Amino acid sequence: QVQLVESGGGSVQPGGSLRLSCVASERSFSDYSMAWFRQAPGKEREFVTAISRTGGSTYYEEDVKGRFTISRDNAKNTGYLQMNNLKPEDTAIYYCAASASGSFVDFEYWGQGTQVTVSS
Repeated sequence: QVQLVESGGGSVQPGGSLRLSCVASERSFSDYSMAWFRQAPGKEREFVTAISRTGGSTYYEEDVKGRFTISRDNAKNTGYLQMNNLKPEDTAIYYCAASASGSFVDFEYWGQGTQVTVSS
């Protein structure tokens, strides 16, 4: 069972950037697809982006296309979310997730989340 730990959240002004990291406990991290979700105050958790096991395939929610980039380094058991041109509506708790089946839809492993606040 893989454990995921996010880091890199914080407070930033609109237009700023942050890079989130998600470290997995498993050496077989490359066996899992991974994704980032977020949950804003008073809202449902929503999908942001996902990446395949090898990193060769990615998918983005429309709102973040061109601003966010998902990547992974399987040698370091780590996934990343580079967030540029941040907007106040990006404020949320960001969670990484992993799927043993390689799914881009269903994820059974979740991190504890990291807070991102975008405010002037």
